[in-house]
Amino acid sequence: MIDEVTSLQQTRRLTEGAILSAVFVVMLLLSVFVPFLSAVLIWFLPLPFIIFVIRHDWKSGLIMAVVSLLLSSFIALIGLPFALLAAIGGVTTGELIRRKKEALMVLAGSSIAYIAVLVLLYAGSILLFDIDPLASMQDVMRQSTQQAESMLESFGQETSENMVVWQDMIDQIVKMGPLLIVFTGIAFALITQLIAQAILRRLQIKAEAFPPLRDWNFPRSLLWYYLVISIIYWIGVEEGTAMDIVTWNLFPLLEVAMALQGFTVVFHYCYIKSVPKAIPVILMIFGIVSPFVLLLARILGIIDLGFQLKKRLKSDTK
Repeated sequence: MIDEVTSLQQTRRLTEGAILSAVFVVMLLLSVFVPFLSAVLIWFLPLPFIIFVIRHDWKSGLIMAVVSLLLSSFIALIGLPFALLAAIGGVTTGELIRRKKEALMVLAGSSIAYIAVLVLLYAGSILLFDIDPLASMQDVMRQSTQQAESMLESFGQETSENMVVWQDMIDQIVKMGPLLIVFTGIAFALITQLIAQAILRRLQIKAEAFPPLRDWNFPRSLLWYYLVISIIYWIGVEEGTAMDIVTWNLFPLLEVAMALQGFTVVFHYCYIKSVPKAIPVILMIFGIVSPFVLLLARILGIIDLGFQLKKRLKSDTK
């Protein structure tokens, strides 16, 4: 009797794995060969692995990942990098959800997985194919900028200061490679996790939701890192040195963290004052395009981490 139950479970696991692998391969094919679908489907690729690992375990998920990667390499070799990213990230996310970890812990773990795969793909592209993806992107952007400048000159207009700033930013792309990889990994982890939470709810699979933004808090030690890196950034170091590269990559990342911490203060204040939820959301969206709003948010974030501003606001309302 026990052997029959075990056999049934194994058969069910194999069947479910085969179905989800087929779903993954179909989505991968559509994302590779139907360009307008790739912008949407790329975020859904980790879902089959997430669902399978939650229902079984990470070991079964790895077997499914290997099978899916083999199928992907036979059918669409060009889609193998996306398949590897989705497989490793999906298995990691699924296992953390299966262990009932908090949403922010799931985000942290899956972000590390996606970043590790991106680093592996980047290194593999250079070592195996002698192609630097960042340098290639830099060349494409330079060509586009030159075409834009030629169009402006044909209309009798001079190159604006914004174009010069844009060219300087293009020159820094390779140096800021680690930052771009980290941001890409975190963004991929966040979007896929949000999609997974919505799908899992429909499948009646429990997954911890993200806490309200007003309750988010970065470690207070991050403030000291920010202050030290800010001083080094504004004083300046010799260009091309290791410290120069570290500063260029850490400073924007820490500025984003401070701004996000500041927006948690805004959301917290609006919550305790019963301000409509749309107001802080609009402010946050506006802050993406407004340097002044971002500056205010960073100042709030620094004050909050340094003096626990949100706790003081809470005590004032009692």
